[in-house]
Amino acid sequence: MAKPPPSRLGRGLGALITSAAAAPKPAAPAVQPVAAPAPAPTPVVEGLPGYREIPVHHVEPNPYQPRKEFSDDALAELVESIRAEGLLQPNDERAARDKFQHIAGERRWRAFQKLGVKSIPARVMTSSDASAATLAMIENLQRADLNPIEEAHGYASLIRDFDLTQDAAAQRVGKGRATVANSLRLLGLEAELQGYVGKGMLSVGHAKVLLGVEGSAERAVLARRTLEQGLSVRALEELLRHHGGGKTGKKRRMPGATATALVDIEKKLTSHLGARSSLKHSDKNGRIIIEYAGNDDLARVLGKMGLSL
Repeated sequence: MAKPPPSRLGRGLGALITSAAAAPKPAAPAVQPVAAPAPAPTPVVEGLPGYREIPVHHVEPNPYQPRKEFSDDALAELVESIRAEGLLQPNDERAARDKFQHIAGERRWRAFQKLGVKSIPARVMTSSDASAATLAMIENLQRADLNPIEEAHGYASLIRDFDLTQDAAAQRVGKGRATVANSLRLLGLEAELQGYVGKGMLSVGHAKVLLGVEGSAERAVLARRTLEQGLSVRALEELLRHHGGGKTGKKRRMPGATATALVDIEKKLTSHLGARSSLKHSDKNGRIIIEYAGNDDLARVLGKMGLSL
């Protein structure tokens, strides 16, 4: 038998629990019996949630929420959708002290705040910290809401906070162990490069190539060059092969004293110019890269060098 279409939850809680609304009320007896003691309320157990309308201001974010970036444009679209059509899916919440805590649905909660709505339909369930973290991770993965770095940090949080192995974390979220392991490798990148990947400026493919390069300074230079020149993953691989970089080529190791001297030069340049500077050096040639933020900053850096526009 075909399932009926999902109800629109934004129209009130009555539309949510239709079976209770449809049940006829028994006729009142002529003689009221002596009231029996009220039975103890049935506890809400994990996996069997109860639907409620809860005050928006009584809800707090999930500390294990893996998603850190919330797009303003996407949130604005959700606000308009809820305004026009109502809420199509309730939040999942758990009791947390005298409040409630998200298991899933933080974007919907943020949208309700922007709309000025006082209460939100929710499924309230009991859940351990580990289960809440896992469910939040699964919900975001299924909705493809996480960027690659958020996903990697989510796996790392499950492993670190709940003492899980990679295998156990992978099983909890329904992923293969290799998928989790490859995701966690992204956290081996420097914060600057993680930022590029998280914002979609570099792909996971670029990141994997850069992880094969020894030395954070060289990785940073290659990442910036990739961005400046719009290099594809294949072009970046060819660049590394041509210059003998990465684990697949015969990498020339710089003597320790030379490497230390170059780092010292980079620090002096950065301090003198007030702009992040880096060096790409070999016995035959080299390159100095000076970063600046816009025309005014460029004019300031040139002034430090005794030049002008």
